Amino acid sequence: MAHTFEELVAMQRTADAARAQTEQLREQYGPPGARPWSGQQSQTYETAWRAWRDLARDVHAAITAYAKDQGADWQEMEARVRKAAEKAG
Repeated sequence: MAHTFEELVAMQRTADAARAQTEQLREQYGPPGARPWSGQQSQTYETAWRAWRDLARDVHAAITAYAKDQGADWQEMEARVRKAAEKAG
């Protein structure tokens, strides 16, 4: 599936938001070793973590494909996407 640069930036922002949500939950619940999480907390965190992981994987694959289509280095393209996503946020 072909993506535009703007779509890649939107995908990166979504992945970044999922990461922030995961970090917020970890902060809220505390380290699981310090105080055991409830079943609901564990399930909520696991769901958030999986969503972040899946979104990060998808945006990485999309950036890689886009860079290949553009004849560009994927690392440079990823840096451009991340920078644009930070500015848009």
